[in-house]
Amino acid sequence: MNDLSLPQLSFSLSAASKVKRLIEEEDNQDLKLRVFVTGGGCSGFEYGFTFDEDVEEDDTSIEEAGVVLLVDPLSYQYLAGAEIDYMEDLQGSRFVVNNPNASTTCGCGNSFSI
Repeated sequence: MNDLSLPQLSFSLSAASKVKRLIEEEDNQDLKLRVFVTGGGCSGFEYGFTFDEDVEEDDTSIEEAGVVLLVDPLSYQYLAGAEIDYMEDLQGSRFVVNNPNASTTCGCGNSFSI
């Protein structure tokens, strides 16, 4: 459930495919990827990712390629319009958030400010 006045959050096929592989490795089809925002990091806010079996009543859930992304309402306001992606490059492999709301992002891409 989310505020329809906020832009939608998207979940790339690359990220969904990686999550699907990780869920298969864990052998637990109840797992969902939870994306959240916490205070901290070098820019003020920090992205977090975890697997969760539970869906809270006020979570926003986005399904892509058979896997579910969960976002709590407090985090959603900072992530509205963002894309959750998965990248593999010289820095390694990781989930990334392409967030149009972020006015600055740290070099590692894990923290941001509004």
